[in-house]
Amino acid sequence: MLSLSDFVNIDTKHIWMPLETAKQEEAWQLSQHHSNTIARYNAYLNRVCLSHLLSWFQEWLREESTLQPEVFPSQENLPSLLEIVNGTAIKVGEARIVLVPTETLDIEELRVPQEWVDINSWAADYYLSVQVNLDEEDDSWMRVGGFVTHHLLKNQGSYNDSDRTYSLPIEQLSENFTLLFATLGLHLQADIPPEVTLSAAEAEKLLQTLSDASIYSPRLLDIPFEQWAALISQEQWRQQLYNRRLGREQNTAATESTATVRTDSPPISVQLSQWFQEVFAVGWHPIHEALNPQIGTLALDVRSSSTNKKPSVHGVKLIDLGMQLGGKSLALMLALSQEEEKTGILVQVHPTGNEKYLPPNLKLILLESESPLQEIKSRGRDCYIQLNYFKGLPGTKFAVKLALDNFSMVEYFSI
Repeated sequence: MLSLSDFVNIDTKHIWMPLETAKQEEAWQLSQHHSNTIARYNAYLNRVCLSHLLSWFQEWLREESTLQPEVFPSQENLPSLLEIVNGTAIKVGEARIVLVPTETLDIEELRVPQEWVDINSWAADYYLSVQVNLDEEDDSWMRVGGFVTHHLLKNQGSYNDSDRTYSLPIEQLSENFTLLFATLGLHLQADIPPEVTLSAAEAEKLLQTLSDASIYSPRLLDIPFEQWAALISQEQWRQQLYNRRLGREQNTAATESTATVRTDSPPISVQLSQWFQEVFAVGWHPIHEALNPQIGTLALDVRSSSTNKKPSVHGVKLIDLGMQLGGKSLALMLALSQEEEKTGILVQVHPTGNEKYLPPNLKLILLESESPLQEIKSRGRDCYIQLNYFKGLPGTKFAVKLALDNFSMVEYFSI
């Protein structure tokens, strides 16, 4: 049986590295947070590859430039990616590099999942073929076999409809990694059509279909790739899919002393800037989709702020207060207006259905970094309550809290 040192002496063209036990153990622990055995092993394989190559890039760049490699899109987003697709990405400045690991012993081709090639926000400049040997009875090692540009892969690679991948013979990969680092920052991508836009209703329908954890490869279901790409390219919807496949759907938990809506994962912010492109997070609906018997006519009754500026976008979400309202819901509404560099925001709460008034003592609270900035409480015959109109710059984060008796829930937003 050949050892790693034997391989290194035989094959001097490629990059070989031993696998560190500590990084393997950490990858194994992190990989347990997935819905099935296939997803868990895929996460383990990819995390081992990513952690070692991230260190390798850091060492290389330390001497060559001031750039630092970063996990794309972020460490926090890795679970939702690894639940559904093979491969991880590293960002160096404006360049993106996708790592595609495989345990195949005799690699004949590089096979890249279509998501990393045909989704604009995921597409990379370079794709690395990485062979990983996780055999504990032998030396554990990795071999970087070469790389290819997006332009070459897209134009000369073969598309495989059966597994939605682009493939290229291993002989066509470049082995000159000095060239890769020398060309970082150049735009090496072929043109890609923009993603289609899904409505919140279409996204919800897809999420219901794909959330079954017994479906080991949701990306290969008989769903047009354009719809799949539109769903997972939106961080909020992809996180929703991950949470649902793990049974982490938001739920109402009641005890003798308190009841609250909670999740096992960090809160996901609703991206309000996307509303102006008619992209709404799951659970939220634009005004024209919210006109139904459950919500009634309240969506037509959006009060203007004291500025007399007509809001240009409205979003509505039904909030279930559980036992506090006998199973009835309230409607949380946000009206947005664009005012120069800032976004104006008006927050209201309305009753739904045939109800004319809100329940007394319902609190509507504006939070910033968990600290209250505004608070309004309903009285006996209030048809609605609203916060004072406010504005924020892009990137501003805030939250809105609803509280009634022992119940409370919080919605998080980012402008």
